[in-house]
Amino acid sequence: MTGASGDVLRVAIIGAGKMGRAIAALAPERGTEVVATITGRENPGGSGISTASLRGAEVAIEFTEPSAAPTNIEACVDAGVPVVCGTTGWYDQLEAVASDVRRNDGALLYAANFSVGVAIFLRIVEAAARAVAAAGEFDAHIVETHHVAKKDAPSGTALLVQRAAAAGLGRDVPTTSVRTGSVPGTHEILFDAPFEQIRLEHAARDRRVFADGALRAARWLRDRRGVFTMSDVLGAPAPGGGEER
Repeated sequence: MTGASGDVLRVAIIGAGKMGRAIAALAPERGTEVVATITGRENPGGSGISTASLRGAEVAIEFTEPSAAPTNIEACVDAGVPVVCGTTGWYDQLEAVASDVRRNDGALLYAANFSVGVAIFLRIVEAAARAVAAAGEFDAHIVETHHVAKKDAPSGTALLVQRAAAAGLGRDVPTTSVRTGSVPGTHEILFDAPFEQIRLEHAARDRRVFADGALRAARWLRDRRGVFTMSDVLGAPAPGGGEER
């Protein structure tokens, strides 16, 4: 099977963790060939990323750690390879990284979550928050749950849910982060009134949903230049206005 364009996409995977392995396993079903895998041990400070080590990849897919992502993105841009970044927790450096990508005529697509369902969920949350704000009397709270190895809290997706809810309510919404077991990712928002409660939830059952979205994003990013998010891939504006962060 090949992608929508009928050809095979060549990708390099940066990071050999759970997401990297999930992407590699799903790639053949999505018309994608993994031509290189660069592990953290091979790549201290981004030094393992080069034109040679990327081995002709048309797009690199980066899932590593917050401390490594900015230098990995820079190294991909220096090598002339567009990069899809799924690492979160580094967005305090996003403005500087994005400026560097644009200055060097590179390509970056970053996302806190590659799930199409999450993109839909964010729009539902904003619409529900607007309705709740009009009704009054409802409090709101977000709860996000991930596996114990996830380093950032709140998650990048929880921050997107916060922004969507705040856009509808006109106020900030507190978030509780839970790290337990091997949960791929669950995001819930509660609207609570004295005598009733509304509960909205998105639950990822398998991390392949993120792998599938990352591969879709990689195919979309090929041959483009600039800085993008999953909202660009899906052809819809980010909830709350502006870019995903």
